[in-house]
Amino acid sequence: MSRAPRPGEIYLEFRAIGQQVKVTAIDAATGIEVSTFGPKSVAQEDLKRVAVRKLQRRLEKEAEDNVSRPESNLY
Repeated sequence: MSRAPRPGEIYLEFRAIGQQVKVTAIDAATGIEVSTFGPKSVAQEDLKRVAVRKLQRRLEKEAEDNVSRPESNLY
């Protein structure tokens, strides 16, 4: 049974690639995702914090662009 995503819900994926870890953060409501890399030696919580902050900045940028951009179906 699926449910609607809650506001602010974020999915995180951690994938080890050699000596690096790729962290992907996905906004559940919009599907917007960002990725970041860090060394394996860094705490997972620190990598999570960077990825979540990067996603928040991307969502803020998207919101700004949507406010300043006129609707495409208007002539």
